[in-house]
Amino acid sequence: MCSRIELANAIRFLSIDAVQNAQSGHPGMPMGMADIAEVLWRDFLKHNPKNPNWNNRDRFILSNGHGSMLLYSLLHLTGYDLSIEELKNFRQLNSKTPGHPETGETPGVEITTGPLGQGLANAVGMAIAERTLSSYFNRPEYNIVDHYTWVFVGDGCLMEGISHEVCSLAGTLKLGKLIVFYDKNGISIDGKVSNWFTDDTAKRFKSYNWHVVDSVNGHDSESINNSIKAAKLITDQPSIIICNTIIGFGSPNKSGTAESHGAPLGTKEISLTREKLHWKYPPFEIPKKIYKKWSFIEKGFELEKTWNEKFSSYQSKYPDLSLEYLRRINKELPLNWNETTKNYIFSLQENRQNIASRKASQNTLEKYAKILPELIGGSADLSPSNLTMWSCCNSITDNLSGNYIHYGVREFGMTAIANGISHHGGFIPYTATFLMFVEYARNAVRMAALMNTKHIFVYTHDSIGLGEDGPTHQPIEQLASLRMTPNIDVWRPSDQVETAVAWKQALEKKSGPTALILSRQNLDQFHRNSKQLDSISCGAYILYDSNKPLDIIFISTGSELNITLIAAKKIISLGYSARVVSMPSTSVFDRQDHTYKEFVLPSYVTKRIAIEASIEDFWYKYVGIDGLIIGMKTFGESAPAEDLFKKFGFTIDNIVDKSIALLKS
Repeated sequence: MCSRIELANAIRFLSIDAVQNAQSGHPGMPMGMADIAEVLWRDFLKHNPKNPNWNNRDRFILSNGHGSMLLYSLLHLTGYDLSIEELKNFRQLNSKTPGHPETGETPGVEITTGPLGQGLANAVGMAIAERTLSSYFNRPEYNIVDHYTWVFVGDGCLMEGISHEVCSLAGTLKLGKLIVFYDKNGISIDGKVSNWFTDDTAKRFKSYNWHVVDSVNGHDSESINNSIKAAKLITDQPSIIICNTIIGFGSPNKSGTAESHGAPLGTKEISLTREKLHWKYPPFEIPKKIYKKWSFIEKGFELEKTWNEKFSSYQSKYPDLSLEYLRRINKELPLNWNETTKNYIFSLQENRQNIASRKASQNTLEKYAKILPELIGGSADLSPSNLTMWSCCNSITDNLSGNYIHYGVREFGMTAIANGISHHGGFIPYTATFLMFVEYARNAVRMAALMNTKHIFVYTHDSIGLGEDGPTHQPIEQLASLRMTPNIDVWRPSDQVETAVAWKQALEKKSGPTALILSRQNLDQFHRNSKQLDSISCGAYILYDSNKPLDIIFISTGSELNITLIAAKKIISLGYSARVVSMPSTSVFDRQDHTYKEFVLPSYVTKRIAIEASIEDFWYKYVGIDGLIIGMKTFGESAPAEDLFKKFGFTIDNIVDKSIALLKS
């Protein structure tokens, strides 16, 4: 027989040995949380190692992702496709065991974690997704969607401001199937956290409307087991289980100190730890009797089999509902998608209106969302400004199967929560704020890009064109920064047609986030022929051409496209030949083949000018080092939009003057 301490020690020594082998990593947290993990994973967690993507599995999130060897040890021991050789290759090139958990790299890793606090936020999103999806699809006697979201967090996660944003919202939403384990070991990289973190965590979470299980012995399996049972009894509050633990548990000289946090213990200390914990096995050797106790393969198979049988009966009783469930889980668009979107885009071209692209976005949502129940939106307390609500929006606060989330003023938390919703499955999330405030959400935006998360960012008030609110609210460098982030497609449409196409492309994109950059002010609408309409989806296309060997090419986006077109026509009237290229998405254009790119921007035309009310340096990629850019070099000012555009050179006369100077140079 194997005792619980032996089973937990298997985690400890796999972690110790892997970190030592790599000569880098974090052994302290896996050693300290091993007992908690053993109880949770063996007695409570619902999962199937042979099918990590089983829809109704529990979600386990390691928010303190630096302790990744804890998770890798658990996955290996319970029977996932993660061999002992992969543990030996911890933190090495092309291994399945990177320094922090990465979704898509390691079977069983739900989401990429490491930036502290974000895993907790992702978990809130998964809990929202579980409850909302279950409210939509479950029927009496058929709990098709029914699982828990479990989270490990450390002191660092709870120090990060995002933890306040998301835990406050989770309590308000009464997410009863969210259970968090707080590894209260009192140690961070700099030493004892009592010198800089003296919050009363229990009172803090009670004020958020959480159920708090305090003062749990994190090294006593019975205490841990009872705390989990107590948490599961509470269905109308998320729970936090505050576990008192010792970082580096078992290390005679380094436990309870920062020395065990982020560095190998060293061969001498590892030997002493083996002796203290009575672990007589050499590195990376786990006895068969321990493997047998840890294996979850048979139980996981039975859990999924039982669910499959229930779902089969559900399919017979609710055929339409089950088909819709499978469509959403399999990330398939409805059968009438192409016809609906094509007809809508054509109708916009026939009935042009001068409206802001944020309004065009709302109109598009009104049309597309009616056939996409998986769309779940939200705004950081700016819904009337971002225009992200449409006629059939239902807040999940009022309707558990709703499709809209009032995130409050929580840009960072909102973005990370929606990342979790996306990775749970069954939803396509969109989130919104002013473009300027992407700065509050930046790291979660980057994580969405890193994870190839299908998440649509709606960023309105896109330039100095928002006017009187001034430079604090006027984005300058944000557009370029988003465009330079890998995996994000950024669209800055010029009118309602380009906005509808941008939404269509974002929703059809198989993976990776999309940012829609939208105006506050009204925009002029353009006439396009059928070829031009089809070409918008290529990211850039020829809007106007003088049909002669070209002297100059104008490139523009968004609200500046109209003055660019008028200026180009004046240049043509002076005897020059010119082309106007609308480039709503630079990344999408960059993915086109050479023939198309050469067709739109022929290399023989070296006289090029780009016009956009954002930081100008980005555009040298398209105009060349000798090209001309009319853009922003400074922050904006507070004034009406028309005065600002004139002050900063976004006028027809300035474009014409600069173009003539370029042509004569």
